[in-house]
Amino acid sequence: MSTAWTPAEQPDSFVFDSASEAEIAGVLSKYPDERKASAVMPLLYIAQRQMGRVTGSVWVPVVAMDVIAQRLGMAAIRVYEVASFYTMFNTRPIGRYHLQVCTTTPCWLRGSDDVVEACQKATGIQHFGETSADGLFTMTEVECLGACANAPILQVDDDFYEDMNAERTAQVIAELRAGRRPTPGPMIDRNVSAPEGGRKTLLSSSTADQE
Repeated sequence: MSTAWTPAEQPDSFVFDSASEAEIAGVLSKYPDERKASAVMPLLYIAQRQMGRVTGSVWVPVVAMDVIAQRLGMAAIRVYEVASFYTMFNTRPIGRYHLQVCTTTPCWLRGSDDVVEACQKATGIQHFGETSADGLFTMTEVECLGACANAPILQVDDDFYEDMNAERTAQVIAELRAGRRPTPGPMIDRNVSAPEGGRKTLLSSSTADQE
């Protein structure tokens, strides 16, 4: 296999642990046996999370892909194709925290360049795809994260941090470096995707209050 998308050094073996097996049982119960190959994405994600628990680096080694292929009765190349296509799967070891910066149009118009620069300044990373010297952070450029109303967005592992700017980005990274995970969601005074400062219309709590 080409190592263009995987590191040369790979684990010798991979076995799903009991926590992963419990998840797998639930996933496979959703598919008839002749369609169990459809579970390839959930199983890749389960393997990735297990690697994070065991090693501190959330990624999927080739041997884990091979185990998944055997488990689902499919050719290993088909698992490799899925793992290498979707950016949600890391085929190389990453840092303890995965900084995923959206740079597509809505985020870019609202300052994603400042978020990228703040990530670089706070971590010492120079380019996308790199891991910081201390091994704590990997920064990746990603496409739309689907939270455009709250752009720009910084995804850390599975958490979304919204309405970011340089200062808020630096604060989030400082908290992560200290071993604390900030509460995800909007970083300004808004509820989910409501306007900043609260609702501007439909302020009454019931129809009767409006009469």
